Amino acid sequence: VLYRRFGFIPGDEEGESVSQTLEYAYDDTCIARVAGHIGRIDAATRFAQRAQGWKHLFDPATRFFRARISGHWFTPFDPAEVNFNYTEANAWQYRFFVTHDVAGLIAAHGGAEPFAAALDSLFAVDSEFSGLQQADITGMIGQYAQGNEPSHAMAYLYAYAGQPWKTQRLVRQIVDTLYHDGPEGLCGNEDCGQMSAWFLFSTL
Repeated sequence: VLYRRFGFIPGDEEGESVSQTLEYAYDDTCIARVAGHIGRIDAATRFAQRAQGWKHLFDPATRFFRARISGHWFTPFDPAEVNFNYTEANAWQYRFFVTHDVAGLIAAHGGAEPFAAALDSLFAVDSEFSGLQQADITGMIGQYAQGNEPSHAMAYLYAYAGQPWKTQRLVRQIVDTLYHDGPEGLCGNEDCGQMSAWFLFSTL
């Protein structure tokens, strides 16, 4: 109801509001595409428009997704803090979770070069995080968390920014260092096969 009313989840109404908003926006794109395939152009248009709701929580000053509390940004803001605004993650780990509109996210960052620089910072910043203790934040390269699904597309986003060699280097690094064939060979919760699926896709 809140998402339909506002186009995003207000942080003072529900927990994990940023994650919910971004994931609902992705879901809306999926609905829009299916609707388009079956000839429901009205529904396709409506859901495609609602899928742009990610923009409500994108702060152009910090270039992070932040919760809105009573119409204002949640403060104080520390992107490394794990808090009730994100699901099993922090602002770094949801910073690029707009896989349904990568072109729009690149534009929101000011173009391909600043977008690639933001990705660079994700993989280079200190891996420590503050706030709530969260067992799912594992497999760290900077603030990138291979052990949890919201991060899984991020190494591939360099290709959209015109720097595919960085995708190639990082994917190779992740495959070589965060997976092995022992009993604990996965760096995170398998979650119905996602850790293995990423590995198979990436090695192919």
